[in-house]
Amino acid sequence: MTGQKVVGLTGSIGMGKSTVAGMLRELGVPVFDADAAVHELQGPGGALLGAIEAAFPGTTGPDGVDRQKLGAAVFGDREELARLEGIVHPAVAAMRGAFLRENAQAPLIVFDIPLLYEKGGHEGLDAVAVVSAPTALQRERVLSRPGMTAEKFERILALQVPDAEKRARADFVIDTGGALDETRQQVAGIVKALERAE
Repeated sequence: MTGQKVVGLTGSIGMGKSTVAGMLRELGVPVFDADAAVHELQGPGGALLGAIEAAFPGTTGPDGVDRQKLGAAVFGDREELARLEGIVHPAVAAMRGAFLRENAQAPLIVFDIPLLYEKGGHEGLDAVAVVSAPTALQRERVLSRPGMTAEKFERILALQVPDAEKRARADFVIDTGGALDETRQQVAGIVKALERAE
């Protein structure tokens, strides 16, 4: 376990974080995806369905959590959101702990955490890599998503730490504004640098 580096991967919506996470996996780097963990816990047969249904009646069904109903139940209500987080966060932390144990021999592991700075998840990491792209490209990517509107995009951005601040606080910035091969080279360079660093 000694010498293992734990890196946080983050970036605002539409910056290309999922693409970069995929590139890391291609390089053999284990990536823990916090969002995927939540989807698994809240999906069909998910481990948290009982607890969520008990706390927020009518928000789950055979397909797992009804995200719209649950969203409506907690949106804009700090206490209810805190209650939901009190159910979800410990379960995600347990999955992260299991992931760490399974990958104890890996020289480098990555935690893919969308709201890393917003939720204080950067504590205890060896480094943070922020995925970034020019604002116009980010906007174009996000607005091309199904069901996305300019208003929705602005609301999401308002809840996220600004890209410039994320870049300023990061140990590494991965620019996804160019060709995929350029991004892939940046990712490979960062992996090499981290695996070499003791």
